[in-house]
Amino acid sequence: MRSGDSQTMEARQLFAPPEEAKDDTLMQRVAQRDGAAFKVLVGRHAARPHRIAWRMLGDGAEAEDVTQEALMRLWKVAPDWRAQGAPVSAWLARVATNICLDRLRRKARISDEAVPERADEAPLADEALLIDEKRQAVIGALGLLPERQRAAVVLTYYEEMSNASAAEMLGMNVRAFESLLARARRALQSLLVENGNG
Repeated sequence: MRSGDSQTMEARQLFAPPEEAKDDTLMQRVAQRDGAAFKVLVGRHAARPHRIAWRMLGDGAEAEDVTQEALMRLWKVAPDWRAQGAPVSAWLARVATNICLDRLRRKARISDEAVPERADEAPLADEALLIDEKRQAVIGALGLLPERQRAAVVLTYYEEMSNASAAEMLGMNVRAFESLLARARRALQSLLVENGNG
């Protein structure tokens, strides 16, 4: 592609409607405090940090708070955003993970209590009830894991990240991450067995 062609494409992106623009272009607009561009980014990417936070913290209200905090940090960092750096989705996932880890550490200092299990009040068939009980047992056991082990499980199994991506998100090398994940799986299995769900 000739240099003039790439400049023309960049100009088209800058003036395209926000919903058609690429994330890096939207970040350029957000750097200029374009609310419409930010709204499009939120629509595209808010679900992932929310999922991570809900699974790590086990609380819908806290997940909302974490998501909002991650999005506010995205708004603040926009003037310094580097195009072709980490994608917006990966950046938000990393920030949300770090916020969750901070909250879990703070909670651990304040209280030794486990994350409470959520009661499902909807009427269910016997088979669905068993599946839900197992899911709840896993969620409860997940809440008892140390925060970095919990993050490793959430990023790998719930967010379906590769070990390399999850390791990068936690600031670890892949080998150390794999060791952390193996310890997390063993601890999770042990907790499930202890509670009669193994």
